[in-house]
Amino acid sequence: MEIKLTTSEIRAILQGCQYTLQLVGSSKDYRRLQSSEYFSTSNDVVLNDAFNVLGEIVNAIDAVQQATQQ
Repeated sequence: MEIKLTTSEIRAILQGCQYTLQLVGSSKDYRRLQSSEYFSTSNDVVLNDAFNVLGEIVNAIDAVQQATQQ
């Protein structure tokens, strides 16, 4: 099954995910977890990295839209 989304919907979903990650990252409990000596990921990424990647993807979508509208 293929889900059909418009570019605007894709952009809105990604920005919603960014907002959600920002909420989680700003919570006291999450900051406590991430600062624990036991907190580890296989490639040393943290929640803020995911937030930044989503921002880059949104920017890339904007660039494609601008380039194809000219």
